[in-house]
Amino acid sequence: MDKKWLPLTITLGIAGVAAVAASVWPDDVEKPPLPQSLCHGALSRETAELIDDGQGGEVSAGAWESKGASNDHGVFKECHVLRADQDGAERRGVYKLVVEEARSAPGTKKDSVPLGPGFTGWVLPDRAEVALPAGCAVRMGSTAPYITASLDVPSQDEERLYRRGEEPPVDPDTATRNNATVMREVVTRLAERYGCAD
Repeated sequence: MDKKWLPLTITLGIAGVAAVAASVWPDDVEKPPLPQSLCHGALSRETAELIDDGQGGEVSAGAWESKGASNDHGVFKECHVLRADQDGAERRGVYKLVVEEARSAPGTKKDSVPLGPGFTGWVLPDRAEVALPAGCAVRMGSTAPYITASLDVPSQDEERLYRRGEEPPVDPDTATRNNATVMREVVTRLAERYGCAD
């Protein structure tokens, strides 16, 4: 081979290896460009970023789904929203979103705030729960009367903060508003995705 073509051959060979490596990259691992929807399509990236633990960082998610075989749930989806430090070396869990069957609609919790007209649920700075529209259970393959979404934000847990003598990382009123926005979007996006909006 003519030596003048050798650098091009090496470059093309490396590009070919990179293409093969890219084609076997797992689909469930986030890589640039980051997806614009998280948690089984329940949250836009912008809304997912509203809930923070006061430490900032890039948002990503780890989501799991289970149906029937290993438990009694026809529908069970769990999503952990994570944030990574600037160097991306370490990711930490910020909150958890669970979508599952329920035998009853969410009741009320002491000191909670309702989610507003058109939504059945409640919200606190560290937790929230909402029911999806009535037709969603059947559309999601469930025989349960309800499908609910619940939110858990450990960094805002008042009892834990009190025991540690710490202040909440986000003002409780702001945290409540952010949680409400997240839960309203979860209901809206999932209802649209499964064609069960009221």
